[in-house]
Amino acid sequence: MARKYFGTDGIRGATNAGVMTAAMAMKVGMAAGTWFLRGDHKHRVVIGKDTRLSGYMLESALVAGFTAVGMDVVMTGPLPTPAIAMLTQSMRADIGVMISASHNPFADNGIKLFGPDGYKLSDEAEEAIEALIDGDIPLAPSDHIGRARRVDDAAGRYIHFAKSTFPENLRLDGMRIVIDCANGAAYKVAPAALWELGADIIPIGVTPDGININAGVGSTAPETLAETVVAAGADIGIALDGDADRLIVVDERGRVIDGDQLMATIAAAWARVGKLAGGGLVATVMSNLGLERHLAAQGLGLVRTAVGDRHVLEKMRTSGYNVGGEQSGHIILSDYGTTGDGLVAALQILAEVKRAGAPASEVLHRFEPLPQLLKNVRFAGGKPLDTDAVKATIAAAEAELAGRGRLVIRASGTEPVIRVMAEGEDAGQVERLVDRICDAVRAAV
Repeated sequence: MARKYFGTDGIRGATNAGVMTAAMAMKVGMAAGTWFLRGDHKHRVVIGKDTRLSGYMLESALVAGFTAVGMDVVMTGPLPTPAIAMLTQSMRADIGVMISASHNPFADNGIKLFGPDGYKLSDEAEEAIEALIDGDIPLAPSDHIGRARRVDDAAGRYIHFAKSTFPENLRLDGMRIVIDCANGAAYKVAPAALWELGADIIPIGVTPDGININAGVGSTAPETLAETVVAAGADIGIALDGDADRLIVVDERGRVIDGDQLMATIAAAWARVGKLAGGGLVATVMSNLGLERHLAAQGLGLVRTAVGDRHVLEKMRTSGYNVGGEQSGHIILSDYGTTGDGLVAALQILAEVKRAGAPASEVLHRFEPLPQLLKNVRFAGGKPLDTDAVKATIAAAEAELAGRGRLVIRASGTEPVIRVMAEGEDAGQVERLVDRICDAVRAAV
């Protein structure tokens, strides 16, 4: 069943346009609140946000919606998405809400919903909420309207939680770390956690002004981090995205280390101490074939899913894995959380570097990736991948690779682009095939 409002990661779009308006946010609050009004207890929702200017507007609208149907609201202010998932559980809330468009530019925003267990909502729950949004939602009687309050110690609670995932016998003393918070949700908590564990920190991307989130900083723009690491003579650089559920690392030489290498590092570390569940890890179709070959050489498996952390998490839960993620840096460690957590994943990486007593460049570059290229083609509407010309071009490319590489062509679930990825043993061939498919898609839009 096609959904009208929810995409692959909540509701997302340009603010004050389409679905991302104050009026829609209020309806979402009313609908989600109504859906979770079950039982006789006093119902509660936890609402967090990143640092986008539109967060004020959407937060106020959501508060109005939830309280109008009788839910009490707890507001945390700017906090990472995984912090809201954690607080939803620990505060015994009925629902958690994160206002964020993750790695998107500031003009976009989104609404992510978590159930009382801290997990993102199922497709069925989202469909039920969509149906309520488009219907008549009953309001609470005057004496049952909800109340709203802010929690002043929410950041401290998350810092304490994140630090608890770091090995008790280790400290970060002597490590010089550049931490890039993308001018986003973790701009206070991530530097504080690293400093409390003993690191000498150099923070960047920690001066949000409402419009500079992800602008030239963060995990989607690691160039600034790399330059800072080299200039400062740091041991390692950590980059989070706007809502801090994504992690990219830079070694002491300024080389970027993606999610595939990071997952390989964590899986090996956990396997060594008997902590790795499932005999391997879960990743998406976008992860490099080099990761799969590297894991196989260690006797570990790789299970692939469709793109999206919710698909990774679903497979982890149903098949008993505790490490999974995406090449882009979403890393889920289910021993510690219900969603991707950039800071917690970073602490596992830092622990492994500290234990090894070797440079990050030696510890974290686990395998040589196959040449891989990803390009995006923006489109205004329609289904360009369904045209005969595009299908024929893709089929020809697959035949040329002849089992020596992979193609992944898909429509993004978060923005109007077609993503074209190819990998293989010949970099020139990979680039040629990607360009050929992109040209065909452009001709079809």
